[in-house]
Amino acid sequence: MKPHRVNIDADKCIGCGLCAKTCPEHNIAIKNKKAVVLLKDCLMCGHCSSVCPKEAISITGYNTKQQTKKNTARLNPDEVLDVIRFRRTVRQFKDKKIPDSVIAQILEAGRLTHTAKNMQDVSFIVLDKEKNKVEQMAVRLFRKVKPIADLFSPMARNNKIHDHFFFFQAPTVIVILAKDKTNGLLAAQNMEFVAEANGLGLLYSGFFTSAANISRKIKRTLKVPRGKCVAMTLVLGYPNVRFLRSAQREKLDVRYM
Repeated sequence: MKPHRVNIDADKCIGCGLCAKTCPEHNIAIKNKKAVVLLKDCLMCGHCSSVCPKEAISITGYNTKQQTKKNTARLNPDEVLDVIRFRRTVRQFKDKKIPDSVIAQILEAGRLTHTAKNMQDVSFIVLDKEKNKVEQMAVRLFRKVKPIADLFSPMARNNKIHDHFFFFQAPTVIVILAKDKTNGLLAAQNMEFVAEANGLGLLYSGFFTSAANISRKIKRTLKVPRGKCVAMTLVLGYPNVRFLRSAQREKLDVRYM
């Protein structure tokens, strides 16, 4: 990773103070009617460069460029709620490949996700050719521990660890890695919305996520970097099942204080 530094072009700066007001670290001040950075040790969140009306602020070290917001269109809140309301976990998938362009969009949603302290610690593994190999490692692991689980859980006894127990023959699986698991889960949520928008069904495989974090062999195969864990596993494909109505949920539990 290249080092980052906040640069302020004094010739462009008009001293409006928006950057100073927006900076969560209070690391920018207005001196002599110009914005200045106080400390080199900065969060590098990019709020300052995003809010500057004159593009006077930039952050070095990135290979990607900022994009200018072209409109103020907002999502329809009722439509967003319906996406959430009718969203169901899918375990039946069509034998249909997901286009690379759709996978790229889903990964982009994960990359753009905000992370705590701007860690940007989330990375991804797209399982394609190695998908069956990795799944069989997890299957063998779960078959070993299932007799113990059966002793304590009737539901576990009803579950059969078949050869496709984790990925259900879905065409693509994305393993999300992160130093902070919460950051990975936030990325997974954004990725789900983009997957849904592309007509895909999705399963959050908590079972495989657990297996990957337990098994050193799976970690080695996935080449999980030291310091990172498997935060979540997304199983993706075109659904081969149609849900006709929402599922019932408990009533809202909320307190206003």
